[in-house]
Amino acid sequence: MSRSHRLFDLMQVLRRHRGTVSGEVLARETGVSLRTLRRDIATLQSIGAHIEGEAGVGYILRPDFLLPPLSFTEEEVQALVVGAQWVSRHADEALALAVQNALAKINGVLPAAMRAELDDNALYIFRKRKETSISDLAQVRRAMREQRKMHIGYADDSGAVSQLTLWPIMLGFVESQRLIAAWCEESGDFRRIRTDRIVTVDFLEERYPRARRQLVKEWRAGLPCNQSDST
Repeated sequence: MSRSHRLFDLMQVLRRHRGTVSGEVLARETGVSLRTLRRDIATLQSIGAHIEGEAGVGYILRPDFLLPPLSFTEEEVQALVVGAQWVSRHADEALALAVQNALAKINGVLPAAMRAELDDNALYIFRKRKETSISDLAQVRRAMREQRKMHIGYADDSGAVSQLTLWPIMLGFVESQRLIAAWCEESGDFRRIRTDRIVTVDFLEERYPRARRQLVKEWRAGLPCNQSDST
């Protein structure tokens, strides 16, 4: 492996860990000695990478430095294609369009020899059945980003509709279902809402008072991931 590719791989590993990571872990994941790793860290720092830390403490890459991508491997391109297929066939139309635009941008910077990989049909993602729902998932995502509340009419198994005010924090795609993880003001607890049971929806201007990321951590800690709210 060339030194330039090795430095690029090191940057990718640092980005993936996000938080502080030990030199031993970085050396193991990049396949170099600890001594070589320290030299590579110093090289990246000298060309402007904002890497904080030192030997014996650990390192963290601050998100204000970008290296131009050198190239994608065939496996990486195939992973992007599979991910794009899944999003196009399972998510809403806005995300499907966004992922196609992203692939077009990637295609524009790929070497000619790699562009055919974007059109490779070796893997296929099954298209989910179209779900009937009045909820606009693009608006749900916007409400999550802006930490705004939703007010919905929600049908239970018998068809009875209850009125709920939600703090949406995550979207989930589980088999044929689309789910919204949210804090429910009426129950005072987290719930997973099936979008096909939403009969009315109003996106409110009012923001919920707590940080969405902290709510996500609490939700993940308190609820099993393989169950959905059926009420």
